[in-house]
Amino acid sequence: MKQLLKQLFSSHTYLIRLILPLMVMLMAASQFAMPAFATGVYQIPNLAPDTWIVDQGEVISRFNEGQISSAFKELAQETGNEARIVTVHRLDYGETPESFAKGLFEKWFPTAEDQANQTLLVIDTVTNRAAIVSGDQVKSTLTDEIADSVAEDTLGVPLRNGNKYNQAFIDVRDRLVAVISGKPDPGPPEIVETIQVEGTFGKTEGTEKDNAIAWIVGLLIAATVIPMATYYIYLAVQPSNEA
Repeated sequence: MKQLLKQLFSSHTYLIRLILPLMVMLMAASQFAMPAFATGVYQIPNLAPDTWIVDQGEVISRFNEGQISSAFKELAQETGNEARIVTVHRLDYGETPESFAKGLFEKWFPTAEDQANQTLLVIDTVTNRAAIVSGDQVKSTLTDEIADSVAEDTLGVPLRNGNKYNQAFIDVRDRLVAVISGKPDPGPPEIVETIQVEGTFGKTEGTEKDNAIAWIVGLLIAATVIPMATYYIYLAVQPSNEA
């Protein structure tokens, strides 16, 4: 019986020492792998013909993507001015929607001549922050003030009211096409004020990171304490066995 216990503790210790570090590494990888999938300008492919939307954030339905692309294509054919939308799930560390949009704009359209009739809207779906960059020719109708309103209001309001991405991008399409075509600006969506009586809003991303750290610390402690406890139990059994 004592020999069996000795073998059992020996096997148990070996398995713990083998499995726990693996569990710790898997937990750490699962919690901190997302930044590794952050998107930089260099990860966006070169612009291909008839590419009007790059939905890496995967927030636009196929149907609406087709509708928006058709409208932008028609806009280009009728006016010579082009508009595009890029969604990303997470930006590289230190990158902002503004810096990303400018970098991608210059990558896709290297010269001032190439940029003149272009408009690019970029949104980071983690923060729902957006930015618009446009060329000199477009700025005659799509002023900086209107561009800021499109990013902050036309796109932002539906997102702040329940992450309604498809509605937001359809509204953006309608306003951009109207303004860039030289038609009157339809303006931002009407904002309905609501009174919040009571609510609890958690910082989801921060909470997830705190939970991840707590799990990892707990597993590290377990990986240290459990083998030690098992070893001391084994030592307590071993003298009796030898006797």
